[in-house]
Amino acid sequence: MSDKPLVVLAFSGGLDTSFCVPFLIEQGYDVQTVFVNTGGVGKGEQAAIEARALELGAVGHNVIDAGSELWTSIVVPFVKGGAPYQGRYPLLCSDRYVIVEALVAKARELEAAAVAHGCTAMGNDQFRFDQSIRCLTDIPVLAPIREIQALTDSPRAYEINELAKRGFEVDTEAKRYTINENVLGVTISGSEIDELGAPEDSSRKLTKLRSAWPDAPLRVTITFDEGTPVAIDGAPIVDGNASLASLNQSFGAYGVGRGIYTGDTIVGLKGRIVYECPGIEALLVAHKALEELTATKQQADFKRIAATKWTELVFGGLFYEPLRTDLEALIESSQRNVSGTVTLETQGGSVHAIAVETKSVLMDKSNVYAQKAVWSSADAEGFMKIAGNASAIGASIVQAESKTIAALTNPKPTAGMTT
Repeated sequence: MSDKPLVVLAFSGGLDTSFCVPFLIEQGYDVQTVFVNTGGVGKGEQAAIEARALELGAVGHNVIDAGSELWTSIVVPFVKGGAPYQGRYPLLCSDRYVIVEALVAKARELEAAAVAHGCTAMGNDQFRFDQSIRCLTDIPVLAPIREIQALTDSPRAYEINELAKRGFEVDTEAKRYTINENVLGVTISGSEIDELGAPEDSSRKLTKLRSAWPDAPLRVTITFDEGTPVAIDGAPIVDGNASLASLNQSFGAYGVGRGIYTGDTIVGLKGRIVYECPGIEALLVAHKALEELTATKQQADFKRIAATKWTELVFGGLFYEPLRTDLEALIESSQRNVSGTVTLETQGGSVHAIAVETKSVLMDKSNVYAQKAVWSSADAEGFMKIAGNASAIGASIVQAESKTIAALTNPKPTAGMTT
């Protein structure tokens, strides 16, 4: 048994977490690395991550499968809410909370003196990690990458150089991009992306180039039960993460789900990333098509407000804020009629809901938009007068005021006056 204090490090095998291992060792710690598999990483990659941790000097490596937790606590409520951050970003960062729970549980099990992560001082993840850990435990948090930013204004180059000094190589991709990948999708930043340039083809991970899209269109059916995806092409969803991975593969082959997003970060910066999320895109499109037919206007309008706030909390590192569960209860209630099957189709680049089957559609055969209705033309004319009455009065007042102001500021010439 070592007499050194033990630190449990969230470890992905990337540049930042790789640097953390020898750094923490040189600070006098024994390091146990923890890789939390939230999907998107095969057994071969897991073995490579473990080999990397041990090569760097970790006294032990732990693999924790958290796929089911990611599906139930993140994917399902996000799809039900249907509100990407700032209308664009599909919350691919939200696996951080699953990672933190597993990290803290392992630290308690090993009676660690501290937990550590590889987040920078410039990004959002530092707050997500620190705030979430703080909500779950009082174990101290170490953040080596934040610390080295007092020594250099080029942390990535510094890390690469320091690892090289100690005989540890860094692959070319890690030198160029910061890549975060899980079953939700992939985010890529760095290099030409940070420089506001056109992302190069090498930044693609899940989506194929147009030249590689299949010729035949793809059709997939997704079935929902009260807003929860329960079947794909009629086959029950037993393993949510496996189903999402399958959707990533099938729709990614058609280039679906790739975007470039510049948004507001937690730390007050503008962040530009490339993201890819074929499966999430398919689920969101299908769910929206079904919800549009089964939710009342008032339900949909208010749920949008609740879902937007839910997304802001999750993006903003406040996953354990009590309001999040309050909002989830409302969103869950709004989904009681969102059941049915949606047929999706893609010919490449985008995906569309082309057919919907549901018993809860808020339509009837007697009243069809722009076609026929059981009310009379007199009923319709009366409704027009009543529904728009206050607006018409308001508009007439504004018009009258505008004419008065125009007359005062542009008086007509008096008879006989020359101009």
